[in-house]
Amino acid sequence: MYEHITTVRVRYAETDQMNIVYYGNYAQYFEVGRAECIRALGFTYKKMEEMGVRMPVVAMESRFLRPARYDDLITIKTILRTLPEAHEICFEHEVFNENKKLLTTGKVTLYFIDNATNKRTGMPADLKETLAPYFPLNKTH
Repeated sequence: MYEHITTVRVRYAETDQMNIVYYGNYAQYFEVGRAECIRALGFTYKKMEEMGVRMPVVAMESRFLRPARYDDLITIKTILRTLPEAHEICFEHEVFNENKKLLTTGKVTLYFIDNATNKRTGMPADLKETLAPYFPLNKTH
């Protein structure tokens, strides 16, 4: 399993009239978490594109437990529970407030798409090699 943590300060423009983060903005928070997670591994979306791979979102689900408010410093935990074996990668997200209360959970699925063919492809070998040590094989005794 691989985990990454990043923080974001809630901006005024991200809130509604009730001073609560508008639910649609969580997609952007999840994106920040994913981008920083990948960056921490030595990659960026730009680098992935230069390697010939795009990563479009194909599914997203969210569960809203508590509100985040203007000027809160929120923590976004991004989790990869499994090492992708095919064309799909799934990031789980947990968003916490400064008191470490869980606010929102999410799951975002992306596909690896070959730039040249627009077809699904596997995870780039360099990224897979970087992630592999976080997913040791389960050995049975």
